[in-house]
Amino acid sequence: MQSSLKLVDCIIEVHDARIPLSGRNPLFQETLGIKPHVLVLNKMDLADLSEQQKIIRHLEREGLKNIIFTNCVKDENVKQIVPVVTELVGSSYRYHRGENAEYCIMVIGVPNVGKSSLINSLRRHHLRKGKATRVGGEPGITRAVMSRIQVCERPPVFLLDTPGVLAPRIGSVETGLKLALCGTVLDHLVGEETLADYLLYTLNRHQLLGYVQHYGLGGACDDVVSVLKRVAVRLGKTQRVKVLTGTGDVNVIQPNYTAAARDFLRTFRSGLLGPVMLDRDTLHTPPADP
Repeated sequence: MQSSLKLVDCIIEVHDARIPLSGRNPLFQETLGIKPHVLVLNKMDLADLSEQQKIIRHLEREGLKNIIFTNCVKDENVKQIVPVVTELVGSSYRYHRGENAEYCIMVIGVPNVGKSSLINSLRRHHLRKGKATRVGGEPGITRAVMSRIQVCERPPVFLLDTPGVLAPRIGSVETGLKLALCGTVLDHLVGEETLADYLLYTLNRHQLLGYVQHYGLGGACDDVVSVLKRVAVRLGKTQRVKVLTGTGDVNVIQPNYTAAARDFLRTFRSGLLGPVMLDRDTLHTPPADP
């Protein structure tokens, strides 16, 4: 990424709108901070943005001036990006185009926040063309800095897609769990049941009780084992296990907790449990001065 910087006029950093204030890689700012910078908060359809202005003010205090909320699946707000980029690059004192009228933009971010989806969305909007990069619902689809991909003709805009890069050290366990909940880390590295436990804690804490109705539970519950057991039974995710007792083998029906946890996480990530703001606590804490 650093070796490609000399070709780049502007940086677009993509992040998940459900965690707008946490989980961004601080090394991006240090390493790539000399270029004009746009922060795209993607997956806005999955985020509770009732306090959007407060989020923007919080980020502006950190020095982020150009913030755009998008939903790349439905191309929402994507049309705002190229005008912001061209204005930023045009007014940048470091930008000396000469004869070359092309704009080259690098797209960066932590894994699985929608960088490739953004590129494809821009192509659909400006070029009426389909996919140029692979996208997937788990981190690690893009593995190298891609060659330039055209996303607009007037003006000619080219983008470089890059692999998702997490910070080498994540600030806190809670930040790590938020990142994992949003799918930026492979689930099995944290553990599906651990993630389901944190998800249940978060939903209950924010009074987001859509899971109760979705899974037909009797009511809200803080005990993840109890919830996953009922989810497993409801979904038919059970297995017969032989248990050796003093009187011989006995067949016992056992819930598949991992499969239930996987379904719970998938349901949350697809928005079926309602929009969520995982950074609500951070939002209500005054930010430190930059």
